[in-house]
Amino acid sequence: MSQQDKKEWIIPVATSTSDISESMIAKAFKDFDNIENWNWEPANQRITVTTQQENGLDDLVRGLKDIGIEPVVSEKKLPVDGMSCAACSSSVESMLNSQPGILEASVNLAQNTVNVKWVPENIGLSAMKKTIQSIGYDLIIDEQAASDEAMEEARKQKSQRTRKRLIWAASLAFPVFLIGMFFNNIPYANFIMWALTTPVLFVFGRHFFINAFKQARHGAANMDTLVTLSTGMAYLFSSFNAVFPEVWTSQGLEAHVYFEAAAVIIVFIMLGKWLEERAKEGTSSAIRKLMGLQPKTVVKQQEDGSWKEVDIHLVEKGDVLRVKPGNKIPVDGVVTEGASFVDESMVTGESMPEEKTTESKVFTGTINQSGSFSMKAEKVGGETVLSQIIKTVQDAQATKAPVQRLVDKVAGIFVPTVIGIAILTFSLWMIFGGTTYLTQALLATVSVLVIACPCALGLATPTAIMVGVGKGANNGILIKDATSLEKGHKTDAIVLDKTGTITSGKPEVTNYEVISDSNQTFFVHLYALENHSEHPLAQAITNFIEKEFGSSETSVSNFENLSGNGVKAEISGQKILTGNEELMAQSNIPLPENLLKKARSWQEEAKTVIWVAIDDKPAGILAIADKIKETSKEAVKKLHQQGIEVYMLTGDNEQTASAVAKATGIKHFKARTLPKDKANFVKELQSKGKTVGMVGDGINDSEALALADLSIAMGKGADVAMDVAAMTITSSDLLKVPEALKLSHKTVRTIRQNLFWAFFYNVIAIPIAAGILFPVSGFLLNPMIAGAAMAFSSVSVVSNSLRLKRAKI
Repeated sequence: MSQQDKKEWIIPVATSTSDISESMIAKAFKDFDNIENWNWEPANQRITVTTQQENGLDDLVRGLKDIGIEPVVSEKKLPVDGMSCAACSSSVESMLNSQPGILEASVNLAQNTVNVKWVPENIGLSAMKKTIQSIGYDLIIDEQAASDEAMEEARKQKSQRTRKRLIWAASLAFPVFLIGMFFNNIPYANFIMWALTTPVLFVFGRHFFINAFKQARHGAANMDTLVTLSTGMAYLFSSFNAVFPEVWTSQGLEAHVYFEAAAVIIVFIMLGKWLEERAKEGTSSAIRKLMGLQPKTVVKQQEDGSWKEVDIHLVEKGDVLRVKPGNKIPVDGVVTEGASFVDESMVTGESMPEEKTTESKVFTGTINQSGSFSMKAEKVGGETVLSQIIKTVQDAQATKAPVQRLVDKVAGIFVPTVIGIAILTFSLWMIFGGTTYLTQALLATVSVLVIACPCALGLATPTAIMVGVGKGANNGILIKDATSLEKGHKTDAIVLDKTGTITSGKPEVTNYEVISDSNQTFFVHLYALENHSEHPLAQAITNFIEKEFGSSETSVSNFENLSGNGVKAEISGQKILTGNEELMAQSNIPLPENLLKKARSWQEEAKTVIWVAIDDKPAGILAIADKIKETSKEAVKKLHQQGIEVYMLTGDNEQTASAVAKATGIKHFKARTLPKDKANFVKELQSKGKTVGMVGDGINDSEALALADLSIAMGKGADVAMDVAAMTITSSDLLKVPEALKLSHKTVRTIRQNLFWAFFYNVIAIPIAAGILFPVSGFLLNPMIAGAAMAFSSVSVVSNSLRLKRAKI
């Protein structure tokens, strides 16, 4: 089976994350022979499936529904233009039904519409439109039904349904609670409570029973199973006692009913689920914020030269777009006309606006601040930098931290274990208490089933990862997976590449000194000479002259490259020579003492000195250096404050390396290192027991990045090396490295807090619910209190994770 024959399906789900386990999904897919692999991504609430056939998505969706998992399925009636007969409708229908991702398409010729059911993220409305257009018809679409918005709408509707059911259930459960606790002697009290409790369980709480039944059919169990068993037992026992009280009164025992416990437990658990859904919306706010950066519409140039506002999904590569002040850049592209300053902080994390002129690159989601400009679209849809960032964040939020593997194993056996404990609890109460303690045995069993909370265990890690990764993305730190977040807090040694990491990565003229009697012709001649050279330093000189003094066309003759020491030529009848000090000596040009003194001073600062002579006389000198970034020194200081040893590696000479290390406060450095030397140095540190983080540009440092325990790539805008390292700093600001490590510390601490609470809660709560305190103090936990405790345990875990959003890094 070739790679081309395989198909990856993405199935988003509306079912609450805490109600889904990998064992459930495994049972749903166990009869599908063509599935190669699948993966459950709780953070993104979706399942990815790789199959060996192009169709079969409807079978996968049906299999998930059978076990109680509700996939997100969009449905919309769309107008079709151009149909005139049954053959037309048949063509449209068959064409749509053949498209991957569409579950069902049904055409109504009388209304000229097609009703389409599809699974978002596998196909969009634009793709459907193109398919229909390819056979001569047209689909009139409303892009607001696109994938992400459809999923968001489905989850919003689910939350609204949960809230509505909760209100109805609570309004019926409240009088049951009052009668059961305070007015149980009124006439027909038991039958009134029975009548009110029945719809609470089997109308507004029916989804618990339906899902538990679906689980049982496949030999599985989840949280719904525990709720169903506990409330079902209380309901049936109470119903029996309400109808046949004499069975117990004849033995001198009281016929207790527990309708209020069953009803209130359902209400508390529904309340917890609703609060959990509301809280979890906050964990994905980073993704929604990033998605919200792309505008819905854009001003596009038409074929006749006019401008028209169109939907963003209709923009294609090569289209010319107009961006007005205050507008968001709609796609990645290049400025073709006009100039402005653009706020790129949303993508790079840098606060200073970037000046944009003709040929400047602009990126989706950034904000045009001042002037209007035209741009040509180069990357659209999923190709844009913003889309890549969103995908990176989504993928990272879907990964599992190493600690989650242990949690998954525990969660996998949790529900069967709790059921076993409940059976044991009931048995022990009956063995040691007999019929007299039947009521206590029932209460204890119900409490055990209700109070156990696998939800808290399942949510502990992914919610913290989601918030941590999202916070990083909003601060210009792209985190590739959860493992790197967990490794970050263990890092005790950071290796920094110099060029492009500590320094800006491009040479610039920093100083110059010109002899006065040649000042008029100095820069004109120097620009003309260096403009013919291909040396990197020549580019730095011409860029400097253009910026400071402007440029002019001057003829150059007899240009010659002098063996790596410099260049010479004739300009306007004068001989121009430029290069290093050795070239001046070889050409017998006397060097003034004041210039030599200044040159030595610049060289001590690790700057390269370029000498210029005109007609065999010294004319001036320039200093060129790869500037140290303004934030590098502060970044190194912060890393030291975090207890991290900082090392610098560079291919430059010892003098340059020493000067940069001294300027930034780095105590350990190595000069003249090749890529292989950097990799070996990382190994050397690891052999000493260090957890090593490597920070580089993601290209020439790739070997060292691959070997490091934590790899961090520096990038900016379109040059973001997302595939190179576990973390990427989108702005190339070294200060983001200590921020990333601090974020890692805070995220791991939150995960540990969540796991401690989840384990501690269950370890303490279950024995108390079983009645371990009863022989000592006579205390037996009320099942209603147990239900409330369970409901709010998962809410507390999510709320604790949300505190990360407000944490300072």
